[in-house]
Amino acid sequence: MKYIFVTGGVVSSLGKGLTAAALGALLELRGLSVRIQKFDPYLNVDPGTMSPYQHGEVYVLEDGAETDLDLGHYERFTSGKLSHLNSLSSGQIYESVIQKERRGVYLGKTVQVIPHVTNEIKERIYAGGKNVDVLITEIGGTTGDIEGLPFLEAMRQFALEMKPNDVVFIHVTLVPFLAAAGELKTKPTQQSVAKLREIGIQPHVLVCRCDHPLDIDLRDKLSMFCNVPVKAVIECRDVDSSIYQLPLALQKEGMDELVLDLFGFSIPAPKKNIWVEIVRRLLNPRHEVTIGVVGKYIELQDAYKSVYESITHAGIANTCKVTVKRIDAEDLERKGGMALLKGLDGILVPGGFGDRGTEGKIAAARYAREKGIPYFGLCLGLQIAVIEVARNVLKLRGANSTEFDPRCAEPVINMMEEQKAITDKGATMRLGSYDCAVTPGTLAARAYGSALIRERHRHRYEVNNAYVERLKGPLTISGINPKRNLVEIIELKGHPWFVAVQFHPEFQSKPNQAHPLFAAFIAAAVRNKRAGRRPGAKKGRA
Repeated sequence: MKYIFVTGGVVSSLGKGLTAAALGALLELRGLSVRIQKFDPYLNVDPGTMSPYQHGEVYVLEDGAETDLDLGHYERFTSGKLSHLNSLSSGQIYESVIQKERRGVYLGKTVQVIPHVTNEIKERIYAGGKNVDVLITEIGGTTGDIEGLPFLEAMRQFALEMKPNDVVFIHVTLVPFLAAAGELKTKPTQQSVAKLREIGIQPHVLVCRCDHPLDIDLRDKLSMFCNVPVKAVIECRDVDSSIYQLPLALQKEGMDELVLDLFGFSIPAPKKNIWVEIVRRLLNPRHEVTIGVVGKYIELQDAYKSVYESITHAGIANTCKVTVKRIDAEDLERKGGMALLKGLDGILVPGGFGDRGTEGKIAAARYAREKGIPYFGLCLGLQIAVIEVARNVLKLRGANSTEFDPRCAEPVINMMEEQKAITDKGATMRLGSYDCAVTPGTLAARAYGSALIRERHRHRYEVNNAYVERLKGPLTISGINPKRNLVEIIELKGHPWFVAVQFHPEFQSKPNQAHPLFAAFIAAAVRNKRAGRRPGAKKGRA
């Protein structure tokens, strides 16, 4: 069993998670089984109650754990499925330690950060890596943050308990270019590594984030002052077009070979590299479409991270360049706002909570229905579609969700029964994977090629079963939860491609294996463009 710890220095948001994910992908190419996990120093138990403005999207795992969006990168770049054991926060650690103290587990001892908190962290390292060859652990935050110190101390202790060639420390750092000086500056990296060494950790590899080439003189300087071999000073510049170029960029720098050498492994490079084919398809599309994503947090790149990545995967699967047009749902509610939807080849409404922008999303669903444009609704996007059809096709005045209007006349969407008595907010929704029986002969069945699927959920509200028979007039219920008879997938009869789901398919899409529904959605958008159905569009290449 081998362990890799990835830390970050100088500033946050350097791409530690992507570095860990790309390295995991390269190690899998060598035939090793890899698992990646995230330790976050914040005191929240998990990100489930955080605002997207604070933390981006919440990524839901198979077992229902609400986690950091970096775990999405881990699952997209590698083949393993993660669990709650692979997402740890200071909040979880302190909660566990205090609960043990209350139960008398520590037998009257004074409970301290060392050894009790650090032991708890080490136990999670051991638990997270069962049945794999390599466990990669990313430590959130920046070296020097006070809340991250217990994690770094636990890593130091852990490395001391292991054999020397069983643990590798990788430090992702910034080498900024100062325009006034006209050169890259290594001092911030030197100081960051010095801070790590004060704690007792000597990094084996430096991953240097920079926007100019890292020449041999700079590598020599970093090698000398940071006490790492020159070959372990890795240049990591922003990739040209896509994050899926990163494994190839790190491979070109020899990072995978370096890590294998540090572990004492001698594994030949594979003859076939799937990332070459992924990048080739990404950079050489045969088609081009524009997809409108109508959401509430549209100005935030990370709020719908998995949705955007899944669209990219579907583009790869269809050898299609997908341009995403982000549309703030509230803009559609303003006079003339519907013009924003012109020229789109497909419309996607992602998940969300609260009533802000709701009417704009409903207007987008109506536009897609009436104009014959492919529509894909995710979680809230299904509820939006049901409300729109209930109002404008079934003519149910006052049709709404009780989330938006608790006293609405026609509650076609209401809170699930088991949710009504719940008062706590954290980890109390319908979370994780559930079965869905797919109706034969439907668009969903054609996409999945299977009668029974499992998808991940994160919601409190559901289609009201009292309205299902009436909804079956204009809609096909193409997927239900077999145990509880809950609506999981709907389709609009007589429409080229109008599909909405109560789950989050974006959490199971990969660049080399696009989610079936996303792939089918983009394929429908390509057909839509070829047919010239998009309103306001000029004829062009599809």
